[in-house]
Amino acid sequence: MGSEAAAAIPSSLVQESFAELEKQRELITCCTLLWKELSDHFSTLERGLEIKSEALRSKRQSLDASTRRTLGSLRRRELSIDAAVDLALSKLDERRVAAVQALAAAAAEGDELGLPEKLRSLCTKMDFDGFFDLVVAKRKDVELLRSELPVALADCIDPSKFVMNAISGVFPVDKRLVKSPNDLGWACVLILESLVPVLADPELGTARLLVTRTTRERAKEIAEEWKEGLEQHGGVENTKPSDAHTFLQLVVTFGIVEKDDKALYQRLVVSFSWRKQMPKLAISLGLEDKMEDIIEELISNGHQLDAINFAYEAGLQDKFPPVPLLKSFLKDSKKATSTSEDRNNCGQSVNNTCRKEQSVIRAAMKCIQEHKLEAEFPLEGLQKRLEQLEKAKVEKKRPSGGGPANKRTRASNGGPMPPAKAGRLTSNACVSSFPAAPAFVRSPSSHATYPAAAPYPYDSPAGLGVYGSRSPPALRDSYGYPAEVGSAALGASYPSPPMSYSVYGNYNNGLGGYNNALTPVYQQAYYR
Repeated sequence: MGSEAAAAIPSSLVQESFAELEKQRELITCCTLLWKELSDHFSTLERGLEIKSEALRSKRQSLDASTRRTLGSLRRRELSIDAAVDLALSKLDERRVAAVQALAAAAAEGDELGLPEKLRSLCTKMDFDGFFDLVVAKRKDVELLRSELPVALADCIDPSKFVMNAISGVFPVDKRLVKSPNDLGWACVLILESLVPVLADPELGTARLLVTRTTRERAKEIAEEWKEGLEQHGGVENTKPSDAHTFLQLVVTFGIVEKDDKALYQRLVVSFSWRKQMPKLAISLGLEDKMEDIIEELISNGHQLDAINFAYEAGLQDKFPPVPLLKSFLKDSKKATSTSEDRNNCGQSVNNTCRKEQSVIRAAMKCIQEHKLEAEFPLEGLQKRLEQLEKAKVEKKRPSGGGPANKRTRASNGGPMPPAKAGRLTSNACVSSFPAAPAFVRSPSSHATYPAAAPYPYDSPAGLGVYGSRSPPALRDSYGYPAEVGSAALGASYPSPPMSYSVYGNYNNGLGGYNNALTPVYQQAYYR
């Protein structure tokens, strides 16, 4: 019976059943995959929500901490107002008494006062014109001024107004009747720097500057006047470094930093990054969040040493390691000097190249010493290279084989004797030592080419031939270059024609230290 029932089930039904089962299996697999995708999607959303919630909690905590600090600062400011007013009043009385005493003692003491006493006397009397003139006159004592100016400015009745009156006469333009031919920006910067500790609040420091509203507004007017002049004179590229530095220091000293001017501050800082105070000014100008961009721009411009200084000031030396930057700076500088030397291969150019490389090495050594990088970048190699360059420069200054005693030496076949100073060399021509011959005239237009002949035998140390713009063999040997034969090979069978000599007064050719040179002028009638 069972076999009969099995035989009674058609095969098509079995196939349809298996097909239906396959469809069910595919449906279950699809549902499983869809469930997994939905589960992963919701898990991702959940993790994202958790991250955002954590970020919001962190920001809220930071905001709460900032709010507490701000409220605490406001409370301290409020509590310090009375003390600051009392301190200002007491200082005002002290300075008033000191001013009266200074006026009484000025006539008796006369010019016997030293620089610190003179500065304090002028500040006490609020004589800002005399004060500025004294600072300018004592530029050689800049380090003494740097230490004494804050002490002297503290004796002013109103230090901020005093300094503003002192610098406004020359910045942004010199408004005095008798204008100085020298740049006075250094004096303005020095005075403004010295004023910062004087204006700092006794309780809050530089976070609150003791500047009156009138003086602050006047400082803003001067800053705006300078910015207008900057636009009229062609922008940052055409401004003087000292003027830009004075402007930035003015903004920092009087606390008039403007958010809308941050881009201008950054351009000025990058353009004059080589000035020592720029990294600190950048921080004071509120460019902390732009320091990475500034450093990367300096590196791309080839100012690696400046980038190192900015990185240390901003605490980014880990992100911008100094040693690779130093190596890159030395490599780029060496490449630049080598290219210049190859392009202009003469004695004076070689000396200039040596001086440039020495300056580069000294700058790198100073950077290493300032940031205490001797362990990572030893100075021995740089010092050795510096000594080699100095030795090479000394050797180049030595006279060549043809010394002064041989300058007038001529062949013994009766050649003409030029004037005594004609033997002095120039960088463009040399006095010929070939024997003279009877003059003959050729047409200037009949230019022919001399056949190649054996070079003239230079058996005399001072034997100087015609080399055009090249140096004679004896001199070229002294500069470390191989001796070359002149551009036109001269045979002994071609006698030298007469020459006339013209004097080039005070012409320093850099060869042997000669100041006055007589160079031969070859008449066109004798040379083709």
